[in-house]
Formats: sequence, C-alpha cells, structure tokens
Amino acid sequence: MVRIGTTDQSHVDPEHPTVLEFDYMQRVAEAIDAYAPPGERIRIVHIGGAGMSLARYVAATRPTSAQIVLEPDAELTQEVRDKAPLPRRSGIKVRPVDGRAGIAALPAEHADVVVLDAFAGARVPAELTTVEFLADVRRVLVPGGLFLANVTDSGTLDWARRAAAGVRSTWAHAAISAEPSTWRGRRFGNVILYGSARPLPTGALAREAAGAVFAYRFLDEDALADWCAGSRPFTDDDAEASPMPPEMFLGH
Repeated sequence: MVRIGTTDQSHVDPEHPTVLEFDYMQRVAEAIDAYAPPGERIRIVHIGGAGMSLARYVAATRPTSAQIVLEPDAELTQEVRDKAPLPRRSGIKVRPVDGRAGIAALPAEHADVVVLDAFAGARVPAELTTVEFLADVRRVLVPGGLFLANVTDSGTLDWARRAAAGVRSTWAHAAISAEPSTWRGRRFGNVILYGSARPLPTGALAREAAGAVFAYRFLDEDALADWCAGSRPFTDDDAEASPMPPEMFLGH
C-alpha cells in the first residue's frame, strides 16, 4: 500500500497486476477495456503515479503499450521502484514532472488515453481541473481519444459538478459515475469523469458499474447534463483544489 500521510494512494500486487483493490480504479480499467480490448496496443498517459497500479494493469493486459507516468514526487517513485519493482520491458516511463507541465511538454495527438488520478495530499490540485488544462489534454489525445479522471467530493458535490462541467465543455461526449452513497451526499468518495470526442460505450460502462461488488451509479450524457446544469467550469482564474476529506476518512 502506498500511503501519503494518512491517505491511501495506491494498492499494488506485483505478482498479480490485474488485481485492482480500489473500486474506483476498477471503473477506470473497465473504461480502458471498453475503449481498446485487452491485447490491443495503446498509448496512455497517467497524470499521477504513486504505486503505478493502473500502469501495471495496462502493461499486463496490453504488453506492447507505450505508457508515460507524470509523477513529480521522484523520491516516492524511487521508493516504489525499490519495494515493488516494475516488470522488465514494461513500457512504463516515469517523468518527474507535475501534470500541468508534463502534458504541456507532450506533442499533439500523442495518446489514445489520458488518465488523471493525481492528488496533493488528499486533494486534487486546482490547476488540473481547469478548462485551460483540459483543452491541453484534448490536444494531446488522438481524435476520438479517451479522458478519464478520478476526483473526490462529498455533500452536495458542488465541486464535482464544476469539474464535470469542465469535461462537458471540452469533449462532445461525457459521463460520470460514483457510489450511490456518494451521490446522496452521505459519504465522501470517488467520482469518475469520462470524456471523448467519440460516443462513449455508456451501456457497457453502466452495466459494469452496476454489477460491481461495490456498485457505482452511472450517468450518461443526458443525465450528466441535467446533473451539472448551471455549474460553471473551473478556469485558471478561479480554480479550487478538491475538498479535504473528513477527519474520519483520513483516519485521524
């Protein structure tokens, strides 16, 4: 387990890289599998590395894939490499840069998939949710490429609504999923955002989410539009980091 402070960031099983302990990561993997079947080579950029659980999953299911991980904490990366080494010829390249700078440095149409799963402590950095940043992610994606983001929120989910509004304003097709208790404001939890220029496989994703051990409720494009109606996307002028988890969530 990779734990930053009191927040669990990653669970890694080097011997069984397709076992994803965190439910939100299972939803992200399902979306990647729906976009490109296992065995099909993809180019993927991970914004946020920690234990590199998802990168290991992609390396195991698509061995020839080219992967870039943007992880600014070089000390953490080295510790992960020491204690849970990446497999040889994994295709995973880790760059010690933050997500904003790392995406800006990539050429246009470089990636089939970009996954945002980055936290500063327990919060999603403000600069990784703005329409300016999302436009740069869209530039890096191939036409029809897939953007996935794991963010966190609670209560009325006002912050997540603004983050979702940014995804909707950037891509022609967008969706969202979260656990029912998070939707109802009863639990601080993960919220998964999906964006693409091509139609999303919403039916398949909804079935996977509903059938999971810890089921997620999936909102397709129309339902998402209603859910975040009136919410303004974040910009570089007014961006906010995601809310802090409650102390119980942090284990205090």
